Formats: sequence, structure tokens, C-alpha cells
Amino acid sequence: MKKFLLTIAFIFGIMAGSFAQRFAYVDTEYILKHIPEYNSAKKQMDALSAQWQKDVDARFAEIEKLYKAYQADQVLLSDEMRKRRENEIIDKEKAAKDFQSMKFGYQGDLYKENNKLIKPIQDKVAVAVRAVAENRQLDMVIDKNSEVTLLYISPRLDVSNDVITRLGYKPGTFIESK
Repeated sequence: MKKFLLTIAFIFGIMAGSFAQRFAYVDTEYILKHIPEYNSAKKQMDALSAQWQKDVDARFAEIEKLYKAYQADQVLLSDEMRKRRENEIIDKEKAAKDFQSMKFGYQGDLYKENNKLIKPIQDKVAVAVRAVAENRQLDMVIDKNSEVTLLYISPRLDVSNDVITRLGYKPGTFIESK
């Protein structure tokens, strides 16, 4: 009976070991800060975004001025002139919204610039993560900065520095982007 129980325990031990999965996590924000090309691309993206936002704000400020002028003059205008001014304001507002959508909307210029400048760097990081995972025989690598809520992460599971090294950079030395 004792041998039977030991055999069963041994089989369960082997089965449990074979089902054990190896996990690790990376901090992509930390990794990307170590890549000078990313910091440069991010600065370019931020500058473009700020310039386009300035343009959008200027368009809406002009519309606001037109509307205030229209409100002040409204009682003095004929029906035809009032309708013409209203249409002018509506047309400018539509043009401003179209411009805003063209720059910041889904598939807009900012999205396209992101794909051109930042996505290749993110793809390079993904390849390095995959290589580190394969070298360490990991079953899963989770991004610490994703939507996943993690209540506890053991620091020994963090393979971010391995990914940075795999990319050819030195962990612990990164450029702060402003």
C-alpha cells in the first residue's frame, strides 16, 4: 500500500512539474527609455502633436471670435445677412473639425507618423522579448504597463534588462525625454 501511494505521489509530482509554466514580465516603458531612437521619435511626435493642436486651437478661437461678433451684430443684421454669417460660422466650424479629425482622428496624420516613427522600434522590442523568452524557455511574458492588473510581481521575473541588453543597449542608463 505504501508503495502504491508513493507511486501515485511520484506520478502526480511528475505531472505537476510538466504542467508548470514559466512566466516573466517586462516593463516596456523602462525598455523604451533606454532606446535613443525612441526618445528622438517621441520628441518628434510630441512636437508635431503640439503644433497641430496649436493650429486646431487657433481655428476654434477664430470661430469663437466670429460667433461673438455675430451675436453682437445679430439685431442689426437682415435675415439674409444673418443667415450668411451663420453659414460662414458653421462652415468654418466644420472645416476646423475636419482638420482636427485629419490630424488626430483614427488613421489621421498623428497615427500615420506614429506608425512611421515609433512602431518599428516597438516591433524591434517585441522581437527582442520573443528571443529572451525563447532563450529562457519562458511560456509567457507579460507587459507590466498593459491593462493587466498585477497584485504582486517578483523582481526575479523581470526580464526588462535582458531585453535592453538584447537590443544592444546598456541597462540603467537612459535618456530622459522632455
